Amino acid sequence: MSSIENLFENNQQWAEKIKQQDPDFFINLAKLQTPEYLWIGCSDSRVPANTLMGKMPGEVFVHRNIANQVIHTDLNCLSVMQYAVDVLKVKHIIVCGHYKCGGVIAAMGTDSHGLIDNWLRHIKDVYRMHKEKVDAVEDPQEKENLMIELNVIEQVANVTSSPIVKGAWERGQEVTVHGLVYDLHDGILKDLKVSTKGAE
Repeated sequence: MSSIENLFENNQQWAEKIKQQDPDFFINLAKLQTPEYLWIGCSDSRVPANTLMGKMPGEVFVHRNIANQVIHTDLNCLSVMQYAVDVLKVKHIIVCGHYKCGGVIAAMGTDSHGLIDNWLRHIKDVYRMHKEKVDAVEDPQEKENLMIELNVIEQVANVTSSPIVKGAWERGQEVTVHGLVYDLHDGILKDLKVSTKGAE
């Protein structure tokens, strides 16, 4: 028996449940992808984009990586953004971090983690840019939470300064970029109040 046999069983049960609720769901889903949202989130298995936003398959275009980074040399992330903006015409780009983020926590330490240290270097840069503010916080948990929020804010800035989003705004395309943090303790999304819908 395959070690993932239970996944196939779960999949069949899920598909049957969906078809009972809406017999045409998969027929309509296969026709066209028209999501309004691009979600750039962390790869953490506890942060499933569609589920926590109450959205069905087809409603959210998703890119995930360690600590929800938007790096100007990451062709994977940039390709997802370009497809979402230029082809799918999403109206909202959401950068979502989460408290207890292992990537941010690792970046705040001094231990070596191997190859991922190159990726975490970008989070260390966030700390360097906000060192005075972060160092002023004495409580370790509050400091960690602040770094997680600052990381999201910096990634929002990276999205808005990308040629993809700037080009969309120059064409008059309606795209708003948001920064959110997900709280694992209660399942609630926090709006960091940095939404931007134009070059200004």
